[in-house]
Order: sequence, then structure tokens, then C-alpha cells
Amino acid sequence: MNETEIIRQQLATERQHASAVANACASALGRAAPEALGGPSPLVQFRQACVDYLVWDLARFEERDQRLAEVWHARLPSGHSARRAVDEALSRPGRSREALARLEAALAEAVAASPPPGAQKSWQEFVQFFNTVWSARRDAIEALLARHAHIGDWRLVGGIDADSILEERRRYQRVSATLPPGASLAGPPPARDS
Repeated sequence: MNETEIIRQQLATERQHASAVANACASALGRAAPEALGGPSPLVQFRQACVDYLVWDLARFEERDQRLAEVWHARLPSGHSARRAVDEALSRPGRSREALARLEAALAEAVAASPPPGAQKSWQEFVQFFNTVWSARRDAIEALLARHAHIGDWRLVGGIDADSILEERRRYQRVSATLPPGASLAGPPPARDS
């Protein structure tokens, strides 16, 4: 396996893990009774592990998008087709910040003193956005990188090193270790263009 394949595999793993965590979190917390989310309960520990993972991972994807824009703008003239394609992909709805805002809204409704009747709906909206809009944007960006990026681009944009791989695995393991009964991290990986 060459370096580009290692970086791409790690990015795919992070996406798959983020999808699994988002789906498990929405499933478990979307059906939880409000009283189960108070105090030091196992569900609270799971919620915190999910939030820690998703905030960390989605922030990394957001940073990668910023680095991609910087690299492409520094290297390619404004009329270049690859630069226009990346700019278009980066301007699509589905930024990681949007996913985090939806996660925050779902969390806020779930822990409200009197959760609104639509609290479960906010979890469904979060996971729907994550699985469709966010994932489609990632697919478009990754397809462009696969066609146009050099190994140096993958290194810089990916920001992958041994420490970040270990940190991602540690955070994912924490989610796995706190899964409530009936919850699962198994599920279909995000749709990918190869």
C-alpha cells in the first residue's frame, strides 16, 4: 500500500466511524427518556463520548476543507477547471459546521427540562443530514481529490499522522465502550465513488 492509499484509507475509516457514531447516537438518544439523560448515567457517558468523537472528527474534516481551498487557490489559476470544481464542491451545503449545529440542536432539545414533542425529530433530522447532505458533499470532494491531487496534496489536506490515527481510534473506542444496550456501531458505510 502506498502513502496515498494509506491516507485515503484513514479518511475512509474516519468517515465510516463518524457515520456509525452519528447513527448510533441518534438512535439511542433519539429514543431516550429525558430523565435518562441526567446525572452520571451510562447514557450520559455514551452521549459525551459521541459528542467528543463527532466534534473532534467533524472539526478535522472542516479543517481539511479549508486546507484544500488554500492549496488549490495557491497552486491553480482562478480559471482552472479543477479549481472551479473544488470551489463548487466546497460551496455545496453539507459543511461539517452545519452537521455540528444540527447535533447541537438535537442535544439541546433532548436535555431540555421539558423536551419539545419534536425532540426525537431533531435527532432524525441530524442523522438524515449527516447521511445524505454531509456525506454527498464529502463524496464530491473526495472524488475531486482522487482525480486531481498529488501525494503532497493528500499529505497536506489529510493532516494524517500516527498521533491523529491513534487519537481517532481512542475516541472511537470510547464510544464503543459506552454503547448502551441495544445500540450498535454496525451499519452500512457511507456511499462512496471509487
